[in-house]
Amino acid sequence: MILTNSAVVAVFTVIGLSIAKVNVIIALIVSTLVGGFVSGMSLKDILATFSTGLSGGTEIALNYAILGAFAAAVAYSGIPTWVSHKLVKFITQKSQGTSRRTASKSIILLLLILMGIMSQNVLPIHIAFIPILIPPLLSVFAELAMDRRLLSNVMTFAMITTYATIPYGFGSIFLENVVLKNLVENGLSSITLRDVLLGSIFPAFGMLVGLVTSCYAYRKSRTYDWQKIQSIEMKMENCPLKNIMITIAAIICVFIVQIRWDNMMLGAITGLFILNIGGVVSWRNSDQVVVQGIRMMATISFVMIAAAGFSTVLRATGDIQELVTGLATSIGSNKMIAALGMITVGLIITMGIGSSFSTVPIIASVYVPLCQALGFSTLATICIVMAAAITGDAGSPASDTMLGMTAGLNVDGQHDHIWDTTIPAFTHFNIPVIIFGALGAMVL
Repeated sequence: MILTNSAVVAVFTVIGLSIAKVNVIIALIVSTLVGGFVSGMSLKDILATFSTGLSGGTEIALNYAILGAFAAAVAYSGIPTWVSHKLVKFITQKSQGTSRRTASKSIILLLLILMGIMSQNVLPIHIAFIPILIPPLLSVFAELAMDRRLLSNVMTFAMITTYATIPYGFGSIFLENVVLKNLVENGLSSITLRDVLLGSIFPAFGMLVGLVTSCYAYRKSRTYDWQKIQSIEMKMENCPLKNIMITIAAIICVFIVQIRWDNMMLGAITGLFILNIGGVVSWRNSDQVVVQGIRMMATISFVMIAAAGFSTVLRATGDIQELVTGLATSIGSNKMIAALGMITVGLIITMGIGSSFSTVPIIASVYVPLCQALGFSTLATICIVMAAAITGDAGSPASDTMLGMTAGLNVDGQHDHIWDTTIPAFTHFNIPVIIFGALGAMVL
């Protein structure tokens, strides 16, 4: 029975504890124990499996920690704060009147979408751009009374839709190395990257619908405590031209190194050295800046480590496979119900694991033969797998995308991880992705 399945119980335990404002790391550990016990595992086996799984998140955690250090170094250069002050002055002078304020808000939203896209494809630093650029801009957002839930959803749309549709940077890793590879290995041997891109259109359109509904739902003004915002601002009106040039050079080198050697950590370290050698960050202050950056990303890193242990225990129970195969035997021959069921199960899995990248290998082995047995076309099968994978990345408390939003928007303590980041993302994106994913499965 689905409600007694250990994977389902564990995932809903994570969600429930997170909504109750229990720390996400604690929620993941407690939910691991709950899921293990429900499946019949002993405490010793649960702890041993959990500990083994922790190593799976250490590489990701270390990458994020070093990216955080590079982000702190870029912030230390003064460029983000300098840009922020210029924007505040410009907006104060030019945004008098309703129409001008609306135009200013629209420009900011477009810039956030552009930054989200670039973070996945052009300069693949993923969520690291958020703590670099967002905190200095909080005063701009406050000046325009912009709802941070809207800002979070806009960036979420840009980042998830980008890696799910554009085969460069993180998109190349997801679409080619994860989705295409697993679909080919599980029976769709004749498909190409072009087929994967066509299959992602309907889920991407669902994300677009979520963006539109977010813009409507959070269009009203929302005020924030200016005193708290000002307490975290760096007071810097001018930024030396040397700092600007060296920082731009460092960012370009980070991009080149990441693309050439496909390693985020190596790229970030290269950028750090350039900022040090160029004098943007003095050697005397280097250690302080690095520690500050690592501390900034520490929560995300530890959540990713705990999530890796959590997902390892869920896999060890065998109940994820049972959940998927149970779905296969209960849906009958109704294609619409089958599509909705498969995507919903993908949502549950991704909500628990927190990563669409990790969900695809789990579901592809069962969904591909199941879709073939039910008569779904190749493109419809791809659409179902894509929709099932990306649902949950928006809205999971353990998702690195969600954690990144909170890391940038909550530096002044005025943006809650659950109520202002995950629940708005879950509500506006997952529902339309499920609907359009199922619709795509019927049309393609």
